[in-house]
Amino acid sequence: MPTAPRPTDRTTDRTTDRSIDLALQGGGSHGAFTWGVLDRLLEDGSLRIDGVSGTSAGAMNAAVMATGFAQGGALGARQALSRFWQDVSGVPACFGVVGEAKGPAEAVPFETPAWVFNRSAWPGMAAWDAWLRLWSPYQLNPFNLDPLRDIVRRHVDVDAVHAGPIKVFVTATSVRTGQPRVFSGDDLSIEALMASACLPHSAQTVVIDGEPFWDGGFSGNPALWPLVYGTGSDDVLLIQINPRQHDGIPRTSTEIDDRINEITFNASLVAELRAIHFVQRLLRDQRVDPTRYRQMRLHRVADEGGLAQFGASSKLNTDPRLLTTLFGLGRTAADGWLSTCAKHVGHESTLDIGEVFLANRVRNARPAIKALDKAPGKGVDKGVDKAVGKLMGKPGKT
Repeated sequence: MPTAPRPTDRTTDRTTDRSIDLALQGGGSHGAFTWGVLDRLLEDGSLRIDGVSGTSAGAMNAAVMATGFAQGGALGARQALSRFWQDVSGVPACFGVVGEAKGPAEAVPFETPAWVFNRSAWPGMAAWDAWLRLWSPYQLNPFNLDPLRDIVRRHVDVDAVHAGPIKVFVTATSVRTGQPRVFSGDDLSIEALMASACLPHSAQTVVIDGEPFWDGGFSGNPALWPLVYGTGSDDVLLIQINPRQHDGIPRTSTEIDDRINEITFNASLVAELRAIHFVQRLLRDQRVDPTRYRQMRLHRVADEGGLAQFGASSKLNTDPRLLTTLFGLGRTAADGWLSTCAKHVGHESTLDIGEVFLANRVRNARPAIKALDKAPGKGVDKGVDKAVGKLMGKPGKT
């Protein structure tokens, strides 16, 4: 595992007017990729992080980074993230399943085949997973023991997050309504973080103020609208760890479940991006009042090719070799983004939503746009609200 950055590293706390928001996807152990991205961004120091919206592992990264930043600036944030993932490394059942390495990462060749980390490729695991599905977490873990909760308590200082300069938004899904609930400000707590990461087949439901919650990935992975309404920055950098596409046809039950997981945990994000793309086109074509709608500039860091070799089942694996590999992939991806796209922050988007996320579905917005031509004056804005409401459900309470 990478060691914590030292004060002699070139981490800087530069004063910059270029601010950016971060949107961090959830994905269990694959959150180590996001750790690598954040480590490189903080090391560079050329962008001021205004707000962070995170879900599941993304929420953990956001809260740990905000804690470290509040206590020690950019270097403190890097050190806090490193200590958190060092603590996660090799812990059995941290993300729902044992993923412990036989020895320290340095004792094993780095070129470990990716299939080693994919539980679906392990002999007998399909039968084992099927057997586990016969039992709920209330039966398998009646005392609700959760090593992740203990780790989060050690590395997140809620008071420091509340007082720090980085706004943190954490998404969980209401079991009762199925809608997202975003925790921020005084509502943000350790239990809110655990709710955001609560996979219902692996952990008991998290209850906050009488309301039951499951993993935020079901309704917002991550939620973007808190950044639109809750910060002053017009630039959002999405750090994506869930693949958009999957080659071939899933044929085994495990492969089918893995692909369903990927689709489900991207669906809410695509819906929000579709709505943002719709409004961007209306603003560009001067069909709406620009003083009423913000022109968001979107950016993305991802490595779909690098992450593709690690299946959805590896998200439950905390093998130090896997975390080290993902951390390295994240730093490399962030380095590429910094050298090619960071200069556009504050000026223009570097993510083409229509091309990357919507493809042929962009044409579905055209009838709605044409319908606005018939709505004179203020009716245009009402038409936008109605059209966007059809594309993406009204945001939940913050």
